[in-house]
Amino acid sequence: MDTPPAATLDAAGACLLADDLPDGLVVADGCGRVVVFNRAATRLTSIDAADAIGKFVFDVLPFRDGDERDWWVCADPYRGLATRTRHPECSLYLADGTELLVSVSYARAGRCGPVRHLMITLRDAQRRARLEKSRAELVSTVAHELRSPLTSVKGFTATLLAKWHRFTDDQKRVMLETVNADADRVTRLITELLDVSRIESGRMEVHRRLVDVPERAAKVIAGRVAAGEPEDRFRLVAGDDLPETWLDADKIDQILGNLVENAVRHGAGIVTVMVERAQAGGDRAIAVSVRDQGEGIPPEVASRVFRQFWRGKRRGGTGLGLYIVKGLVEALGGEITVGRAPGGGAEFRFILPAGAPAA
Repeated sequence: MDTPPAATLDAAGACLLADDLPDGLVVADGCGRVVVFNRAATRLTSIDAADAIGKFVFDVLPFRDGDERDWWVCADPYRGLATRTRHPECSLYLADGTELLVSVSYARAGRCGPVRHLMITLRDAQRRARLEKSRAELVSTVAHELRSPLTSVKGFTATLLAKWHRFTDDQKRVMLETVNADADRVTRLITELLDVSRIESGRMEVHRRLVDVPERAAKVIAGRVAAGEPEDRFRLVAGDDLPETWLDADKIDQILGNLVENAVRHGAGIVTVMVERAQAGGDRAIAVSVRDQGEGIPPEVASRVFRQFWRGKRRGGTGLGLYIVKGLVEALGGEITVGRAPGGGAEFRFILPAGAPAA
């Protein structure tokens, strides 16, 4: 039986595949004429594919560098070095001033042969600028938050070292307790930074085991009471016949701890933690709500509360807590929303799948 010939991909098929790519892709043939101009390239350049296909790539994409020089003349892709295989990503500009991140790869006929295809990848420069701004803001925020506890630690330790015998035991204890509390604050900030890094890189590890969610909620509340909050400030309501849940206990503690702290700091009245059965896509699930009796979150603000650096009316903190909560809930396969509690105030509600994990 004869082996069927290998399927070939024509230009139209290549264009259809290229349209699925998130970045702009422009392919020019050995003569410099555009043969592929995908949908993302149209979005980034505002040039319709029909107006680009068949035309010279130098005319379709008249790139200039930051010094207003013609980039194509400098790069000379078709007559330049025969050993060249690519141009690393750089910022280039179109005639209308649009800035793009452009990288170019060569497909040659042989190792040092003539160019058969020129593949140009386009990315949004504004997106990179927003990312860099976000990272700079993260560094600035964390540096500001670290400065206060570190200054305190340095001040108290220097004072104790220089004047140890001048202080009573009670005074020394107060200073050391302050140093210990500030060290805990620094540890929390570093933990938040590591969590943000894991969330953004998709490296959040989940260690599942059987977890009693009401028990974890009671533990979080007990910790707040031990720290000085009045016991009648909190209420825990757990439904009957809750499904079995295989979750990461540490992450559940972190989620509940952040949400309860947020309710205490930004809300008012009684903080209620409610655990009940739920359905998620037809499967069994568990729903946890954390409610307060404060002013609540306006609907126009609700879509922003899980972003980095969001803070309520009361300033303070890094503004990363709710962003991390959302990342942890999603790492556990759930989803979280914010709305208005039945009696007023804010309600954060997350739903997690129940049942044993898939083998």
